[in-house]
Amino acid sequence: MKKWTVNSPDEALAKDFTRQCDLSLLALKLLTSRGFKEFKQIAEFFSADGIEDPFSVTDMRAAVDTINEYIDSGRKICIYGDYDCDGITSSAVLYSYLMNMGANVSYFINERADGYGMNINNVRRLHDEGVELIVTVDNGISCFEEAEEIYRLGMKLVITDHHTPSPELPRCEACINPHRPDCTSAYKDLAGVGVAFKLCAALDGGDYDMMLEQYSDIVAIGTVADLVPLTGENRVLVRKGLMYLENTENYAINELIDSAGIKRDKLNSGVLGFQIAPRINAAGRFASPLLALEALLCEDQQEAAELVKKLVSLNEQRRKTEALIFEEICRTIDEHPELLNDRVLVISGKGWHHGVIGIVSSRVLEKYGKPNVIISIEEDGCARGSARSLPGFNIYNCFDYAAELLDKFGGHECAGGLSLTEDKIPEFRRLVNEYAAGMKEMPCALTECDMVLSPQDMNIEAISSLDALQPFGVGNPSPVFFFPDCTVNAVTPLSGGKHTKLKITYAGVNAEALMFSVSPDDLFFRAGAHIDIAASAEINEFNGNKSISLKVKDIKPKGFDTNRYIAAKNCCEQLMNGEKLPKKYIERMIPSRDEMAFIYKKIREVGTVSADDLFLMIGLPQINYGKLWLSIQVFCDAKLAEFSASTGKVKLMPVTGKADLQQTKTMRYLGSILAQAED
Repeated sequence: MKKWTVNSPDEALAKDFTRQCDLSLLALKLLTSRGFKEFKQIAEFFSADGIEDPFSVTDMRAAVDTINEYIDSGRKICIYGDYDCDGITSSAVLYSYLMNMGANVSYFINERADGYGMNINNVRRLHDEGVELIVTVDNGISCFEEAEEIYRLGMKLVITDHHTPSPELPRCEACINPHRPDCTSAYKDLAGVGVAFKLCAALDGGDYDMMLEQYSDIVAIGTVADLVPLTGENRVLVRKGLMYLENTENYAINELIDSAGIKRDKLNSGVLGFQIAPRINAAGRFASPLLALEALLCEDQQEAAELVKKLVSLNEQRRKTEALIFEEICRTIDEHPELLNDRVLVISGKGWHHGVIGIVSSRVLEKYGKPNVIISIEEDGCARGSARSLPGFNIYNCFDYAAELLDKFGGHECAGGLSLTEDKIPEFRRLVNEYAAGMKEMPCALTECDMVLSPQDMNIEAISSLDALQPFGVGNPSPVFFFPDCTVNAVTPLSGGKHTKLKITYAGVNAEALMFSVSPDDLFFRAGAHIDIAASAEINEFNGNKSISLKVKDIKPKGFDTNRYIAAKNCCEQLMNGEKLPKKYIERMIPSRDEMAFIYKKIREVGTVSADDLFLMIGLPQINYGKLWLSIQVFCDAKLAEFSASTGKVKLMPVTGKADLQQTKTMRYLGSILAQAED
């Protein structure tokens, strides 16, 4: 279960804003709940022409002059890109533009095995092929050694990148990076493809109109895929891109849209991020990124269709591989349930595909709500890992604490990567959890609601008005509303029980709420219950009729205090880890015989159930989460129950004899801990 937060709009300010623009009151209330306090912030957010002159970017003029010199002289230029979707789309945009300009240009992208950024052996290879100017896209800012080698070989370098630079820059003719401290451009959050797009506009004299018409479809895909904020210039680029995508002339993009089964008028940033971009990324994960680049550049419709068919197949391979690794991780957790007591999960396996362990790490974070490092071990004992974290726990700093064990590491607050040898993994796990133990409180996963949606706004006109805020994504998420005290009228299974539809009444308004990937059997409530819902509100159209559909993000009993629940769960983990707790805390968590009997009868009544749902079903203040959890451990010790750590579900086992619960391993441990505890 996640911690819930509900923001509040400034109703008076929103009403004042209605006199200055034609946005709906609901849209304006939403913006004030997100921190918009002045009307100029709203005006800037909606600016349709909000792309600065490309020459406001430091070194842009030098880059243009250098590239034009090589175009005019016919000397060979190579675009050097990265292997992810941002790097592939960046390469496609700049290569296509230079080809149209008549440049003698080629492209090169590292294979995933080469790692991120320029590779010195590949630089030498390009020199042998006659390249005289290398222009990087989405990389290069940290390639000092490679830059020196470029100049030693008599070539020149222009860098375009968006990653954080060091205080010193690599040797080059020009370094275009909005994150340079001395960069004079106002907007800093462009993806690599956005930087490459600005370079094309500068090469074209500084005008964006033609560039947007030609390339905004590709730019939108790369921008959304790289998870940069969809604010400012990125918002403009993606909005324009979505407009042009409806009638794109790019054969591969058309095939990608068709393969996803999406109608052109239903295209949005979610489709780009979750259906189009993964197919492009699959090339770099399971084959060569050149496959995706060649598809985007292909000018033959039949050939583009064949290339996209391969991308779709690779993406399916990616999904299956990801699922297999995740299943193996779940088995590991079931075999070693103590892992889930750690503040940072460190889980390793043999031969896991490097191309997907980052995605798997994200799934582990979503399921267990904890920072984690997923490590793949090769036959030679070398290991590589990917990590994901929550805001408030800096995984890069965590790696730095264990740096003596690592061959290489990098990243930022919420994501990172590392390499080390297999024999050091146990000590690495100990050190990262030692670092985490030094934090007073670990961050937890959040369900953040923008505001309570009033019954008066539960109408098609008001909900439709929120489309003005699109595209949604990082920095501008799809609105999530809080619906308190909903009465559940009916619970209906969908797709054979894979999904669930709820019929609810909220403040006198009847509505339907959809819960995807949740079976009715897994719910802690039944018809007649009163629940709180966090959900997005969308317009559903069927046979010409429109209706409001709620898509549930999270759900809890009416008025349930998630803060107390999370605090109790954290105390329980600390107790099981042997961390020191005040004696009164421990006493509150130890269940009495009668309480264990009550919990046992409840499990027998409901059948196989998750510990979290069981806690919600019991709903008694005297049975806190600690008592419930420790009771389950006692039942498992006594062979009365079986618990799956990976799913969090408990089920009763056949009773074979009388069990002395006070003599179980867990109860003896609690007695020992209590005896040593201080007041």
